[in-house]
Amino acid sequence: GWDKVREQRFRRQIELGIVPAETPLSPRNSEIDHDVRPWDELTADERRLFARYMEVYAGMVDSIDQSLGRLRSELERLGEWDNTLVMFTSDNGGSREGEEIGTSSYFRTLSYNMPDAVEEDLARIDLVGGPQSLAHYPRGWAMTSNTPYRLYKINTHAGGHSVPFVVSWPAAIPAELRGGLRTQYQHITDVFPTVLDLVGAEAPTHRRGRPTFEVQGSSLTSTIGDASAPSTHREQHYEMWGHRGFYRDGWEAVTCHQDATAFSDDRWELYDLVNDMTETVDLAASQPDKLAELIEAWERGARDNQVLPLDERTGLKFIQRPPWVDEMAEPVTLGPAAPQLERFRSLQLIDSRSFRVIIELTQPPGGAGTLVAHGDQGGGYGLYVIDGALHFIHNGYGVMTEVDGGPIDVGDHSVVLAVDAPGDGVWNAALEIDGLLRAEAGGLRMLNAMAPFQGIDVGIDRRSPVSWSLYERHGTFPFSGSVHAVRYEPGERAPDAGARWLDLLREMGSRYE
Repeated sequence: GWDKVREQRFRRQIELGIVPAETPLSPRNSEIDHDVRPWDELTADERRLFARYMEVYAGMVDSIDQSLGRLRSELERLGEWDNTLVMFTSDNGGSREGEEIGTSSYFRTLSYNMPDAVEEDLARIDLVGGPQSLAHYPRGWAMTSNTPYRLYKINTHAGGHSVPFVVSWPAAIPAELRGGLRTQYQHITDVFPTVLDLVGAEAPTHRRGRPTFEVQGSSLTSTIGDASAPSTHREQHYEMWGHRGFYRDGWEAVTCHQDATAFSDDRWELYDLVNDMTETVDLAASQPDKLAELIEAWERGARDNQVLPLDERTGLKFIQRPPWVDEMAEPVTLGPAAPQLERFRSLQLIDSRSFRVIIELTQPPGGAGTLVAHGDQGGGYGLYVIDGALHFIHNGYGVMTEVDGGPIDVGDHSVVLAVDAPGDGVWNAALEIDGLLRAEAGGLRMLNAMAPFQGIDVGIDRRSPVSWSLYERHGTFPFSGSVHAVRYEPGERAPDAGARWLDLLREMGSRYE
């Protein structure tokens, strides 16, 4: 369980010297909407499912490790390893995006109508880790992954941005320095100037006749060679989803912002990271001048780095798109040889709205295959012909629905998939052939957020399939007849679609500026 593993990792970090012996382990994350239940309080089913998620994550990490090992072996065989610079790091702290219970279908967690799906995921437990799942562990494992720090990816506390960084270059790093530990504060923006410094290159000042932006960060070469060298990165500005933070010379001021609350209500915390790397002693009350200095520096950094206005998490900034997005929701007709339509544009045709898909086709004797497919194993839908019958499939974040539309005769036909979005995260689908209703399917999960993650295919289902069972039997299943055209006609948005509530969201958002 995550409590036990976290304690074991912390002891191991102290044994290895990564964490000073006197360092306290940060307490269990208990902030509102960030809290983690004790492992022993979970049900037996939850423990079995959540353990599976971490097993898959561990397998992924092991796979990365072995892949890097294979790369190293080949470079050694070529005699190039010693002169190869390797920098290995992570983009952020452990991800909390599986939230409290994790998921076997990640895009489901991004949907605004996300269900409590432990039973659903438990029924799919044997698929977790394979191509039919898109798993993400619960945030309890993210807390473990961030040992000994607090909170997670997205937060501006140390658990959000303190990550491993390993540098190897046998030809340039003396043997006595290899395996050494460095504790200086550095930032990801230091990587580029470090590489330039190590190879003796300079950053370009122009590209194609236009001036480039000033290089951020500074070379950390001096810290590689000397464990006692001062940090070359004295201060850093942080912001993510309203969480704010500012680091300067060993001090950090941070907030943990609650969605849709006034930013003036945020409580700033202050930590001396030199003596308190796990952020367990808040000095905001005892060091008001230092706190005020860092808050002022954050405000200045927010202006200089175009951070304002802040995201108050009402959804306003996500939904209020630039004007060009509306053009991507215009009706579109795809020909028989069309490549896969780019996924973002494909999504605009169906996102939180009703829509119609009109397919003009010629059915030959014994014709079979995919007519149209949109999405993948994470979520999608499609139409295909098999055994002389038309079928509609819907992958609702791993929950499969298949509807038999009945026989389709040899000859030319017009097939229509009409999808209605009545609200509450639901789609109702109707299937027609030559104007006659053939089948209906109600109460389907509406796909939104980043699903479908793949674009629209005509006459084939490329890459990750919408239906795994169909893929196992027929592969990409190209249609053996002729699809002359597929036309998408976006309709009205669902009554509760975010774009219909922009005025309300603007009013809400303005309260928190």
